[in-house]
Amino acid sequence: MNTPVKLAVVYYSSTGILSAIAAEIAQAAEKTGAEVRLLKAAELAPQSAIDSTPAWAANAAATADIPVATPDDVEWADAVIFGSPTRFGNIASQLKQFIDTLGGLWAEGKLADKVYSGFTATATTHGGQESTLLALYNSVHHFGGILVAPGYTDPAKFADGNPYGTSHVDDDGNTPVGETTRNAARIQAERVVRIATGLKVGLASA
Repeated sequence: MNTPVKLAVVYYSSTGILSAIAAEIAQAAEKTGAEVRLLKAAELAPQSAIDSTPAWAANAAATADIPVATPDDVEWADAVIFGSPTRFGNIASQLKQFIDTLGGLWAEGKLADKVYSGFTATATTHGGQESTLLALYNSVHHFGGILVAPGYTDPAKFADGNPYGTSHVDDDGNTPVGETTRNAARIQAERVVRIATGLKVGLASA
């Protein structure tokens, strides 16, 4: 098939951990030949809250040139990888707000038959990573999407230990994204593109 898989990486990040993982996923997917859009969910917090936290303000400045995701990006994509930090074991309101704007596409059946996956991060160990990804995947089921989690499909996945999606513990900002998380991100990106490619070829020939 000459047409590459179109992948949208849509994430929200406050202090930059999810930004780093999203960039790794996007780069890995591009290396497989996918056409990638790296996109962020719109910020909902007031500027005063952002300015009160140095890491939050720094990440906002560092990612200022990354486009804000729109429903058109999801319609364009063959596959979507969503990323969100954990908020009380659930996805952040910024990403949820974006997902809630997809109702029109859902009503038209335009979210169905795409590949979806997710990634997350927490400040503490066992801080709700799995429940956050499972909560995110509830939406995928409603979309009629094809959920492609990384599972333990590569030996390196036993290092990060999360079959639901790439995840990272930043230890309250003391542990930056390292090679274990980056490996997990690359494995996830490659698997999503591979399955999406097979699905795209199959549907085209059906």
